Order: sequence, then C-alpha cells, then structure tokens
Amino acid sequence: MEEGKVATQLADELNISSKTLGRWVRVYRDQKENGFVGSGNVHPDMKLQRDLEKKIKDLEEENAILKKAMHIFTKNPK
Repeated sequence: MEEGKVATQLADELNISSKTLGRWVRVYRDQKENGFVGSGNVHPDMKLQRDLEKKIKDLEEENAILKKAMHIFTKNPK
C-alpha cells in the first residue's frame, strides 16, 4: 500500500493469490495488527478470554488449597 503498487503485481511478486492479498489488505485496514493472529499476536478478545480463564483456574486452585487447610485445622484431635 505504501509503495503504491498494484495488488496483482505485488501478489505476483510474493507468489500469492491476489484474492489473498486483497483479504489481507481489508483486514489490515479494518483491524490493523490485531487482525493478524498467530506468531505471538493474539486478538485482544482472545487475550482477555485467556487471561480470565487463567484467573479462574488460579482462584479454583487457591480455593481447593484453602478447603484442605480448613479441613486440617478443624479436625477433632484424637
């Protein structure tokens, strides 16, 4: 886009379909870098979901530990 080349010419140079290049350009115009996930890039919605799932897992583990500790400390000594 910056060099002002025609999409079909650039697609030929990159050895890809002009439809693929056109789709990439549309995604970039709509979402910038967020549209290209993979290779370390994560869509913001997916990152939020992953972070929340990790938080839930951590809280569930903490809850299980606290339940075990409560059980140990409330046992009747024999």
